[in-house]
Amino acid sequence: DTWRGRNLVTAIVEKCRELGIAGATATVGVMGFGKTSRIRRAHLLGLSEDLPERIEIVDQPERIAMLLPALEELVQGGLIVLEDVQVIRYLHDPKGSKA
Repeated sequence: DTWRGRNLVTAIVEKCRELGIAGATATVGVMGFGKTSRIRRAHLLGLSEDLPERIEIVDQPERIAMLLPALEELVQGGLIVLEDVQVIRYLHDPKGSKA
C-alpha cells in the first residue's frame, strides 16, 4: 500500500517518529489472509509484493490517542487495533548506542 506515492508502512513509522511516539516496529508476515480470504504467502525465491504487514506502536495511552487521527487518515484499507499492554522491562541506552 502507498500514501501519496510513498510506502504506507514507511509513512506510518515516520509519522510516529515525527509525533514523538515512543516506538514503532514494522514486520512482514510470511502468510496471511484478510477480508477477501485470499491467502498471500512468501515464495521460496523471493518475497511477494502483497504480504500482510503489521506495525506495532507503543506509547502511553494519551500519546496513542494523539496519533489515532493520523492513522485513520493514512490507513485507507486494513485494520487498526488498540490493545493495552503490560511492559515488564524497558531498557534504554541514554548514549544512543547502535549495538
